Amino acid sequence: MTLLLISCTNCGRAYPLDGMPYRCPTCGGIYDIPAPLPYDPLAIDRSQAGIWRFRHTFGLPAGAETVSLGEGNTPLIWADVMGRQVAFKCEYLNPTGSFKDRGSTVIAGMLKSRGVQEAVEDSSGNAGASFAAYSARAGIHTRVFIPASASGPKRYQIAAYGAVLVPIPGSRSDVTSAVLKAADGGSVYASHAYLPFNIPGYATTAYEIYEQLGTIPSAVVTPCGQGGLLLGVMRGFEAIRQSGSLISIPRMYGVQASACAPLWVMSTVGMSGMGFVTEGQTLAEGVRVKTPVRGDSLVRTVRESRGAFVAVDEENILRGRDELARRGFYVEPTSAIVWNALEQILEQLPDPVVVLLTGSGFKSTIE
Repeated sequence: MTLLLISCTNCGRAYPLDGMPYRCPTCGGIYDIPAPLPYDPLAIDRSQAGIWRFRHTFGLPAGAETVSLGEGNTPLIWADVMGRQVAFKCEYLNPTGSFKDRGSTVIAGMLKSRGVQEAVEDSSGNAGASFAAYSARAGIHTRVFIPASASGPKRYQIAAYGAVLVPIPGSRSDVTSAVLKAADGGSVYASHAYLPFNIPGYATTAYEIYEQLGTIPSAVVTPCGQGGLLLGVMRGFEAIRQSGSLISIPRMYGVQASACAPLWVMSTVGMSGMGFVTEGQTLAEGVRVKTPVRGDSLVRTVRESRGAFVAVDEENILRGRDELARRGFYVEPTSAIVWNALEQILEQLPDPVVVLLTGSGFKSTIE
């Protein structure tokens, strides 16, 4: 079992061998995985279910318990988009209805291995629901901080798993501020944004796409808020390339709602434009993140892949949801922003193109 090198991006100190700090206790920096993930085609354990056949890439201790609900192995379905066949990776068919399960299963395994019994998390809905489910599976007591405006189905789902809901009035940023106070007061913060342990879980999306296509896609398109999925997928393809199985990687396209599009601003205008970024109301609540924790890394990753960030206006979101539904894909508005993104970029992309559909339509009550 290969333990991942995890270190502070600011001071370079290694992640401690005990405890679960969400950021460096010495300098306050963010932890990340600086080296390529240890993907080895010969080490894939096909006796294991779902993404756990790629356990050798997770960096968990050898004796760490598998905390799983059967995540992964989501289908890749082809559909017509403007006269082209595009492959849709149905991440909304994961156990709790979103891609977050790929990360939560690894985070829960790490928490369990370090003896954590109570934790907090913040979320607009999907991450909270996913973490609540995997915490229940691991026997970890959880409080989930959510916007008071979070959609009803997501709130009910989180509570159903036994997590304590902590609704916070105001913006998504206010929710983060509240959970950071709890974390700085001593609570273990199992953050899907700060902790890097979910990134190897997200990388399994790339491994599955490679297996299902039998080749590399020309581009991967995904909704992008904190951007962990985009980073994980890109690092997954990089890991496959490092193994000698690929000679190139796909272009990465991160899609944001125009009402809150910091990554699009950073990539098109630069840091000078960040003062004009709004945290406006959007139907795509899952990508309403004004200050992504790994923003610099995301912009660099997308640029190096020769991809881009795409902004989608509100009037195109529900139309995209309906277009996807007419092709058999029932997704929430956050996922539906990919449709208009395809309208903007598909003509410039060769086949095959893969689009990630990240959250189930059952999580939304918007008509």
